[in-house]
Amino acid sequence: MRDFLRQKMIDGLSATPQKLTRRSAQLPNIPRKAFAVIGVRRSGKMSYLWQCLADRLAAGAPRESLLMLGLEDDRLAGIQASDLSWMTEEYFSLYPGFRDQHSVTFFLDEIQTVPGWELFARRLMDTEKINLLLSGSSAKLLSREVATSMRGRALEVSIYPFSLREALRHAGSEPTKAWERLPKAARSQLDNQLRRYLVDGGFPEAQGIATRDRVALLRGYVDVVVLRDVIERHAISNPLALRWMQRQLLGNPAGMFSVQKYHDTLKSQGVAVGKDSLHAYLAHFEDAFLIRTIALHTASERQRMVNPRKAYPIDPGLIQLYERTGRANVGHALETVVLIELQRRGYDVAYVLTHEGWEVDFLAIAPAQPALLIQVYAEIRDASTWEREVRALISASSDHPDATPILITLDTMPPTVALPASVRWIPAVQWLLDNPDSH
Repeated sequence: MRDFLRQKMIDGLSATPQKLTRRSAQLPNIPRKAFAVIGVRRSGKMSYLWQCLADRLAAGAPRESLLMLGLEDDRLAGIQASDLSWMTEEYFSLYPGFRDQHSVTFFLDEIQTVPGWELFARRLMDTEKINLLLSGSSAKLLSREVATSMRGRALEVSIYPFSLREALRHAGSEPTKAWERLPKAARSQLDNQLRRYLVDGGFPEAQGIATRDRVALLRGYVDVVVLRDVIERHAISNPLALRWMQRQLLGNPAGMFSVQKYHDTLKSQGVAVGKDSLHAYLAHFEDAFLIRTIALHTASERQRMVNPRKAYPIDPGLIQLYERTGRANVGHALETVVLIELQRRGYDVAYVLTHEGWEVDFLAIAPAQPALLIQVYAEIRDASTWEREVRALISASSDHPDATPILITLDTMPPTVALPASVRWIPAVQWLLDNPDSH
């Protein structure tokens, strides 16, 4: 295996970076930190590592100082941290002049497949002049394992499937002007592309392919994530209950759920599973980035625990895999896209229930940014619906006076009903495009 590892290292020091769609994620400008690039499988983490390598190459770094190494390879089965230490010594035997004299960067993809990788990474940062960019499909790459083993030495960079802007960039149709400066024809085209994005989603390989092929591709992604990152990784002993929960979560986007309700339903169907197991399954789905959940905004931890959570797929393209009614589900897809975009921009997100009993989709809070109260609605077809959505925002504003209330709709025409001065209406396509990605 070490012979193969050495050959893989040599290849990773000479391969030419491919020309790929540029991602909007940025590395924090903080020295002496490792960067953990995390996200769902097939979202483009490896491509982002190549983008970072190409940027350093363009900045003048010697190609031999940039090592790209993918570790999820069946020929590396059984690899240990000691093998990575051996590889490091092999590298410096090839380039002894770089040791302690020149900045070197190791790009290590799917690092979590190596037992004990955390101690290896920490030792490398403590004893060598090596920058580390690590990637993996498990949220634990940053949360539990890095937090305990690297002791604040690593920072997170999340890679999601393409945002709307990135999908447009990939297709060669990214707008170069702000929404307000675009002609009507360009706006109509972007509105059409957003509606397509709500169906197709943002997984890079799913862009521009036929519906039948895209559905098969995305279904394969989900199967691999559930098998590799949930069932195998966590040694799930009740895959029947797990698969049922998977279908319920992905088949009801933006829906409320509670573990107690799931437990009761499974029990009524003769499926024996404990509530603790269901809690663990949900955590595993989030750990693998397949599902994102948000809780009720409340200062009471008990209230947050007993109230239902809302679950969303990581990408709107996954919604159609579980839709059995034939509905377009545009509203839930748009709500999903807005949530993922808020998280992409670094917001902590919760949903709101007001003192009057109204629900608002999102309360989004981020450091050094104004808080946002966001209500998402696909199409406002009548005045009563419009008034209901606005009333919910106004009610929530009285509970959260420092938050800016925003109504985001798929409609791009201004509302015919006057809005209160405190409420801002923004077409979804404008909101998604005019706010730059920030991480």
